[in-house]
Amino acid sequence: MRRWQDRTESRPDAFFRYDLGNYIDSARSTIAQYLGVDEGECAFVPNATTGVNTVLRSLVFEKGDVIVHFSTIYGACEKTVEYLKETTPVKSANITVVYPIGDDELVAMLQEKITQLKKEGKRPRVAVFDTVSSLPGVRVPWERLVEVCKAEGTLSLVDGAHGVGHLHLRLAQIQPDFFVSNCHKWLYVPRGCAVFYVPERNHHLIRSSIPTSHGYEPFPIEGQEKVFNPFPEGRRSRFVEMLQFVGTTDVSPYLCMEEALKFRQDVCGGEDRIMEYCEKVSNEGGQKAAELFGTEVMENGEKTLTKCCMTNVRLPLKVGEGAGEIKKADAFPVVAWMAQILVNEYDLFVPPYFHGGSFWVRFSGQVYVEAEDFSAAAKVLKGLCERVQKGEYLKRLAA
Repeated sequence: MRRWQDRTESRPDAFFRYDLGNYIDSARSTIAQYLGVDEGECAFVPNATTGVNTVLRSLVFEKGDVIVHFSTIYGACEKTVEYLKETTPVKSANITVVYPIGDDELVAMLQEKITQLKKEGKRPRVAVFDTVSSLPGVRVPWERLVEVCKAEGTLSLVDGAHGVGHLHLRLAQIQPDFFVSNCHKWLYVPRGCAVFYVPERNHHLIRSSIPTSHGYEPFPIEGQEKVFNPFPEGRRSRFVEMLQFVGTTDVSPYLCMEEALKFRQDVCGGEDRIMEYCEKVSNEGGQKAAELFGTEVMENGEKTLTKCCMTNVRLPLKVGEGAGEIKKADAFPVVAWMAQILVNEYDLFVPPYFHGGSFWVRFSGQVYVEAEDFSAAAKVLKGLCERVQKGEYLKRLAA
């Protein structure tokens, strides 16, 4: 990445105006081959949130349109939906999900909500859902959710923030309408880099990058001159050209794609070995933590929630009014306090959170951790829970 940054700074005008497009083309070709899709259907954005925003802010919403999502949607994406409700005619339908639940139940919930909206005379325009949700960190049957959307004529927007490098995605076979995935989480590309996949059939729906830049092509208006574009006219599709240059930013992470995949193959042993190890160490480490806490791993009867590289373990904290118990009103201040203490005092971060009336923590398996690392983190967390039970977090609330 430093090499690309040095090259940029040595001749910035030449780099951004004339060289960058070809370099990004090479990176797009690399990630497209990895995903098994056409490179003309792939572009780069800084992160998954930007990709979700690019889709939702490009769609033209009319009265009666509804954005459907689960209550486990990533917070920044939910706020995007709320913003669009303030600025466009669109409404939202939030499907409440309390884990652990089975895949069949989750799929049925989306189907039932879409059916209900149609009976009410509304149009479920787009459904937003994850590959692996953030909190809780569980495998989502996104492939089946895409099929529901296809059958119902609802656009599918897949937030695959925890997707590429984490799961075998089979995008060409599943064919979501829109898919975005962070490459800096599980693919080992430097931050920030996300691949934005839009099948050619939907290119016309993406009108602008975020922010709008030189690649945007406004609809022609009689008598109005075309806005000057300082970049050379390219051979790429409108979709790719629009996202190729979006303001003067550091795009060096995009250009590290080939090296990242080479590292995964040559050093880590390839995709299957990486994914199998990360899932295995996550499950084993999560079980060790649960045993230390005297609690359990979040899992459903189908054993599908942990079919990924993250595991959720219930923390030994209880909600209530008794001694050592946490008032429900204090639940979110408690997890905020715990997260900050983990970073500031222990140089450790695993996200604690509150879900379904209980406190949980999410562990992630990576190539550089072992099951014993989970045990070490769990010991810290157990001690932190004891501090919570003694009311130490209340000092922050009183401050």
